[in-house]
Formats: sequence, structure tokens, C-alpha cells
Amino acid sequence: MDIGLRARVLPENQRRTLDELTSDLDLNEGDVRAKRSAFWTMLVLASCIACAGIIADSTATVIGAMIIAPLSTPIMGTALALVKREKTGGVKFVVLGALAVIAIGLLFSLIVPSTTVLLENSQIAGRTSPRLVDLMAALATGLAGAIALARRDVAAILPGVAISISLVPPLGVVGICLGEGQLGLAFGALVLFLSNFLALVFAGSLVFTSLGYTTEAGKRAGRSRRSTQVTFGVLVLLVIIPIVVNTALGYAYAQMVDRVTKASQRWIAAVPGAEVVGVDNQGFTAIIRLSAPGDLPPVTSLMTDLSAVLPANIDIVVERSVGERIEAGTTT
Repeated sequence: MDIGLRARVLPENQRRTLDELTSDLDLNEGDVRAKRSAFWTMLVLASCIACAGIIADSTATVIGAMIIAPLSTPIMGTALALVKREKTGGVKFVVLGALAVIAIGLLFSLIVPSTTVLLENSQIAGRTSPRLVDLMAALATGLAGAIALARRDVAAILPGVAISISLVPPLGVVGICLGEGQLGLAFGALVLFLSNFLALVFAGSLVFTSLGYTTEAGKRAGRSRRSTQVTFGVLVLLVIIPIVVNTALGYAYAQMVDRVTKASQRWIAAVPGAEVVGVDNQGFTAIIRLSAPGDLPPVTSLMTDLSAVLPANIDIVVERSVGERIEAGTTT
């Protein structure tokens, strides 16, 4: 980063030292017992709040959990450790924390009434179809969070950063969907979390390096810049992978919605006043929303048409504006 630009982004009198950043972000430094106790306590509570909000389909409750959730600490700690070229326990805390949140989601799924349709829950539907724009938002959030951590005068924005990035909620969705046997939805939510995790690590490492922490750490340990460049090359590849996955999934979902919409329109063409209101693609389930005043044609003709244009094992659900829900079947 240009020295003049660096000075504007991080004035020297507001710059936090490398030791201060390490103390805040490394759960293996300083008062380890207190740090870890706070991390696990807040993570468990945030997970419970997030899972309750997901099940209740409450956006406000989920946002509250996102503010509390401490997963960003070991993630940014991992980014700083990569810049310092040191081994870190940050990844360990991220993995164990993620498994804990998923387990809590599984437990919460046990209290969901059997009549509840999770696929109609907006908190779940919004976190099971990762898109390229989600990764772009995660990268921008990581940049903002790393700059806020490096400056003493903008720490107040960190709650906003926490709201902007989705870490605990998608893991809660993974657990809840696994408990309900929705493996496709669980996979989509897991991809979203992994994309956000890698984006945060990459953005944090980029900012910490650009602001001079790499040089400072290298001088202390006598390491070369080449090792850091190799690390960034690996991170770039790791970030590109979820980008490709997200893009491919987004294209596949768009194609599926288009094919289901056209098949549905042909299916109800003979029904006076009937129209396809929309098609929701949720994992391996396509929900067709209709407005049809009269009787619908047999769903067998719809399933025959869809089986010819969709992959096998896609569940088809038809919903009418009058509240009727028809489980049409599964494509073959």
C-alpha cells in the first residue's frame, strides 16, 4: 500500500501495536482462561439465541445473536497469525466453535413441531443458497473489520461489522437442517459459512499486511517477505474456490427456477385465471406458488414434464394462494 494512502487509512497516532492486536485476537495469549471462558460462554449463548430466532423466523433475534457471537475473534486471529507467519490455535477454536453451534442447532431441531415446514422459513431459505454477492459482502466486511481492529478510534463500528457478516446463523441452519434430514439445505448453509470464513481471513490478512504488520513481525522473527507472498497465494486460491462454487450453484439454481416456471405455466395453461406467482428453489426442493381459482390438472403430467428437464431426486411442492399445499412428488 502507498505510504500516503496508508497514513490516511491508519494515522500513526491511531495505529494499534502488533502486541495489542495479538492480545485481543489470540486466545492463546494473555489471560488464557478468562479469554476462553468468555469465548465459549458467549458462543453458546449466541448459538441458542440464533437457533431460537431461526426457528421462530425472527430477523431481530438473529441479528442480536450476530452481535454477540465471538467467532470473528479467532477468525481474525488466524488472519493475524498468517501475517506473522506463526502457528495459531485460531483455526482450532473456529472448527470446535462451528461444531458446537451445529450441535446446538441439532438439539433445537428436536423441539421443532413436526408440522413446521422449515423450507418456508425465511431465515433458513436466505442462508441455504449462497451467491457470489454474499462472498463480495464478506470480503468488504472483512476489510472494514480489520481496519477497525487496527485503529483505536473506530472500534465503535465493530458491532455493525458483526451484523454484516453471517457466521453463527448459517451454522445454526446447518444443525437444524441436519436434524430435519435436509442434507441439501445443510450443505448450502455450510458453503455460506466457509465462504465467509475464508473471505474474512483473506481480507484481514490483506489489511494487516498492507498496514505494515507483516514487516514488523518479519523483523522480529527474521522472516522473508517471500513466505508471506506464498501464504497470500494460497489464500487467494482458497477464496477463489467458494467463488466458483457459489457462481456454479447460482447458475444451476437460476436454470432450475426457469425450467420449473416454464413447465408450471404449461401445466396450468388450460385453467382459466391461473398463473404462476413464483418459484422458490430451496436446496433440493422446488416450491411452485400458484394463483388458481379453479381445480388444478393432475400433478402427474407436471412431474413427467419436470422429470425430463430436472436432475433426479428434486422434491416438487405446489402451493396455492388459498393455502393449499400439494406434495407433488420427486423427479426421477
